[in-house]
Formats: sequence, structure tokens, C-alpha cells
Amino acid sequence: MSEEYRFLIDECFTPETLPMARMAEYVRALAELLGAPESVHFVSVETGSVALVSRIDPPAQPEVRERLDGLRRGTPQPDVSAAFHALDELLRRDNATGSLKAPDGARIIEFPGRRTTERKPIGPIRQEGSLDGQLIRVGGKDDTVPIHLRDQDTIHTGLYATPELARTIAPHLFGPQLRVHGVGAWIREVSGAWTLRRFQVERFEVLEDLSLAETVAALRAVRGSHWGEVDDPVQDLLAERSRVGGSE
Repeated sequence: MSEEYRFLIDECFTPETLPMARMAEYVRALAELLGAPESVHFVSVETGSVALVSRIDPPAQPEVRERLDGLRRGTPQPDVSAAFHALDELLRRDNATGSLKAPDGARIIEFPGRRTTERKPIGPIRQEGSLDGQLIRVGGKDDTVPIHLRDQDTIHTGLYATPELARTIAPHLFGPQLRVHGVGAWIREVSGAWTLRRFQVERFEVLEDLSLAETVAALRAVRGSHWGEVDDPVQDLLAERSRVGGSE
């Protein structure tokens, strides 16, 4: 059986006065909050105070409940947190408050809306740190040379180095994984996410991409390690994990 959630917009609009464009913004943010896009359906706008009704197909119900439970516990997934703040910001702009009702009618999430003071980004905050990735760009004509790193699906931009350091790092273009160290300037967005605005690279190192056999060989070579006395270190490690897991 499908379940229905109701997002209530209090003391602001009625279904007759809610502009269609604004309703679309609320529906979009609500869809991002609930997740499971193939199994979440917009049903209707109920009369009285505006209530946007969403129907959840049975296969997606555990996923939606888990997303909302995380938000209630204060440990939301990043996309859930961003969707919550998007809905709350819409309410604040409309001088309204809101809530989300579970299928049993209980109000499970409150949106302070107009009761929340306007949030602004925090920063920039300077902090030493490091970033990993493959060098995919290095070049420029200024005293600070831009550098781009690719870490799987993430492209780190806003990285800069001196011309001297850029010449040293350039031979690693499209090569092995690197770890760059330096000082970054970070902004804490309204959504709570941290955005890197600028990172001054001071030094770097090449990360070794060792196979499992090479890693074991390196461990065996460590002075004082018992791994050199074990015929099959990997099997020994798995057995140890099994013994520890069985004693819990």
C-alpha cells in the first residue's frame, strides 16, 4: 500500500493564491527531500492552508523513512540537508512556516521559515590542509599558476602554485595520484556545505599505487614486523578478523 506525506505551508497562501511558479519551486525541493524520484509522485494540493501531498510507492518507503529519520536525528544525508534548507528558505521568503506530516498524520519535521533569521555564508576561513587527485591542468602566465586536480568525479579548481612549483609538478600531468599540501580558503554555505574558494599549493608528493602483493612485501620489509614470519599474511589477517568478529 502506498504512503502519503503532506507538506504544509502555514499562514501564507491558500491553493487559490499560491502562484504556480512558486508551487513548482516547493514541489521540486520537496521531491529532493524525499528522494527516490521514480517512486515519489505529486498527488494534489489540499484545500485550506496549502498542503502538498506526495505519494510514495511501497518499494521506496523504507528509503524515504530513512532519509527523514536522519534529518530528525540531526544526521541527515548531504542532499537531504540541502533540500531542507531550500524549503526553509522558500518559507522564509514567503513569510511563512511549514511542517511535514507523516502518513499517520503526525508532524515529524518542522520548518521555522520566517522565524529563522536570514542565514549568510560564513568565511572565507583559512586553514592548512591537503587535497588528493590526478593532475589534469597546470598553466598560466601570472605569478600564481592555476592547477586542477581530478579526484574520481570531483574536479578541484581554484588551486594555485608559484611558477617554480608549477614547473616541478608539471611532469606529472595525467600521471599518478598526487597529494598537494597548502593553505585553503573555505566558505561555509547556507546549506551547511563547505566550498573551496582558493588553495595555495606549497608542496606536493606522489602517492604510490601499490598492488596488494607489493603492499604485503612492503609490510614484510618493516623492521620489527611479524609479517615476515607469516606464510600467507592476507589469509592470516582475514582469520584474525573472523576471530575478532566472532567474539563480539
